[in-house]
Amino acid sequence: MDQTGSEHSPKAIQRVIKVRRDYNTWVANETMEDYALRFTPRSYRKWTESRVANTAFGAAAFLVLEAVGATLLVNYGFVNAALAILATGLIIFLVGLPISIYAARYGVDMDLLTRGAGFGYLGSTITSLIYASFTFIFFALEAAIMAYALELAFGIP
Repeated sequence: MDQTGSEHSPKAIQRVIKVRRDYNTWVANETMEDYALRFTPRSYRKWTESRVANTAFGAAAFLVLEAVGATLLVNYGFVNAALAILATGLIIFLVGLPISIYAARYGVDMDLLTRGAGFGYLGSTITSLIYASFTFIFFALEAAIMAYALELAFGIP
């Protein structure tokens, strides 16, 4: 007899696909994951200096940098602004260098870095959404700067 007092309880038929069951088992064991979810071929891990420099220059070429630099210059003077920009750039470079080298050498992506930092699978999804929101914020700042430039150039309100 079962808990309800009847001799035969109805049994629900469950169909669990083996692939999904295996995946759920892997996901439950967070210590098992050692590599990125997406394979990075070795040919993509070897970059020339020109490609790295081009990427760095491209990342530094958005208008908000110039607007922030000009604001610092006007508010605090050239010497203070230059020292602050150089100090901040040096700190960012020193913090980012070992992370970038390790990520490029071993083909590590942001999902793995996030999970390795202790945020887990859900954390990697949340941080991806945060990075995406930063992108939209930068687009909005760029659009505001371009709109102001058009207003100054053509008198369009």
